[in-house]
Amino acid sequence: MAVLETFTDDRPADEVLRWSRAMVEPALRTAVDELDEPMRHVASYHFGWCDEQGRPTSGQGGKVLRPALTLLCAEAVGGAPSSAVPAAVAVELAHNFSLLHDDVMDGDHTRRHRRTAWTVFGVDAAVLVGDGLLTLASHVVATSGHPAAQDGTRLLSAALLDLVNGQAADLECEGRDDVDVAECLAMVNGKTAALLGAACALGASFGNAEQRQVTGMHEFGRQVGMAFQIADDLLGIWGDPDVLGKPVHADLRARKKTVPVVAALTSGTPAGQQLAELYNRATPLSESELAHAAELIEAAGGRAWAREQTDAFLARALGQLEAAGVRRRACAELATLARLIVDRNH
Repeated sequence: MAVLETFTDDRPADEVLRWSRAMVEPALRTAVDELDEPMRHVASYHFGWCDEQGRPTSGQGGKVLRPALTLLCAEAVGGAPSSAVPAAVAVELAHNFSLLHDDVMDGDHTRRHRRTAWTVFGVDAAVLVGDGLLTLASHVVATSGHPAAQDGTRLLSAALLDLVNGQAADLECEGRDDVDVAECLAMVNGKTAALLGAACALGASFGNAEQRQVTGMHEFGRQVGMAFQIADDLLGIWGDPDVLGKPVHADLRARKKTVPVVAALTSGTPAGQQLAELYNRATPLSESELAHAAELIEAAGGRAWAREQTDAFLARALGQLEAAGVRRRACAELATLARLIVDRNH
């Protein structure tokens, strides 16, 4: 049966995410408890578990999309989702390591509708807690006692190396005016798609899958990751700040070379040339200039091209699922999550 079909027993995305959170969060909190105070306080604030003073809150932080993919990939290959909880926890720890460091590097003041950790506790604390979460991610996999722990540790390490290299490329591209689309997509493959690919491959591996299924799930996750980042780039320019929880045009203000921006800059159009003049200006851009930059990206075809690429990567991801020979319900729910990840506006 095709992945694109839905069935009466398929759970909707919000139910899958609640199920994933219920399975993963207790183990995630246990892992974070390994940190000493005050690092544990900073991490708990970042995850949305407490306020600035350490008082418990009802917040839940992010949507834990990556852990949900990990658990579903384990189920899809015939394993018990519970067996992949350590892998799911590791993926969420690694993801939040990158968020803490991203917020510092980008100078972002808002995430998930409240102040970023570095603005509350300082840069040093945020960087150290990010380092702590990164260390815990590998530790959780390595000490899981699962037969796939050794391979899983290698897989996660390789993804994290790709992520760091991708982030380094992202920073380096900000200062250049000759970035092309192929280079931009390679950067996305590292900084975002690598960890999503690892999330899915780890789930399959901890579900005791055959190597061909692990490889297939890895590629599924990478393709979803490509679509996810390009969709995120679009939201960074045209998303609703009230929904996103961060200011509009933040990427343009930082002169980031995101996919729609690079597509516009390399379009050879008059709008692309005007955008290059704005991007190369030494002085900060005003709000009206940022809005004009967004208009130029659209006029140069960057927005439409990025949307086409998002759809293409998502289609390839779904095609990987159809070819993987995995359990139908988990397969359908993975497809639902993939669409949510790409179509989200949060």
